[in-house]
Amino acid sequence: MNTFDVRKEIDAEGGEEVYSKAVRAGRRTYFFDVKATRNDDYYLTITESRKKQGKDGSFFFDKHKIYLYKEDFAKFADGLEEVVNFVKQSKPEFFENLAASGDDAEVEGSETTITSVDEEFEKL
Repeated sequence: MNTFDVRKEIDAEGGEEVYSKAVRAGRRTYFFDVKATRNDDYYLTITESRKKQGKDGSFFFDKHKIYLYKEDFAKFADGLEEVVNFVKQSKPEFFENLAASGDDAEVEGSETTITSVDEEFEKL
């Protein structure tokens, strides 16, 4: 799924939203949000969201977020690529199963605009 927001908005964290990508992966959704500081430097927030049920039966979203700053982009990307390649070599069946199920296939023309991460959570 291609999901992005090219509009610039100031979000609750104070960053200006530049671009967003939501990735649904089973029971989890990952949000990759590019934001801009007042000096127009970019940083990335990565949010993992899982829908959970409370003891009273109500549902809520358990969210975990990390912030990645521009000076760390290359090292982070290198580290991620290294560990993914390790898994591909050690357990290639993990990736074969994904290809067979179509989970990693993108549907052409499936672009959607997100107005905010919280609104996307509510859709789940």
